[in-house]
Amino acid sequence: MIAYVTVGADDIARAERFYSSFLPALGYELKEGPEGLSYALPVDLGQSPVLPDFYVKPTFDGRPASGGNGSMVALEAQNQEQVRNLHASALSAGGSDEGQPGFRTAYGPHFFVGYLRDPQGNKIALFSSNLNEPGRDG
Repeated sequence: MIAYVTVGADDIARAERFYSSFLPALGYELKEGPEGLSYALPVDLGQSPVLPDFYVKPTFDGRPASGGNGSMVALEAQNQEQVRNLHASALSAGGSDEGQPGFRTAYGPHFFVGYLRDPQGNKIALFSSNLNEPGRDG
């Protein structure tokens, strides 16, 4: 199980604008600190954490942050409409388009996905595989 994901950012305020445009809609709550941004799913008192957490931090070595070539973080939305809405919201908040929301022939018939880059260049996928919605072939 993945416990957390961390992406680097040189401009934390810009990164917060981008990630806060869609992570709260997926249930994540933001905790800001001097070490960067920590997004976590809420947990009732006495319950174990719900994973994964999502962190946006400056680099530890002090060199500029960069998006990894071939690395991507995928976040699951509730449905196709939410994918469309969150993709648009993230673009308005400083992201760049890497693929408009829709079906891809390389994936299963219910995999609906939109791709983005955050302001630092990290690749993000927002997807839904909701079987209660029409699929690519339907």
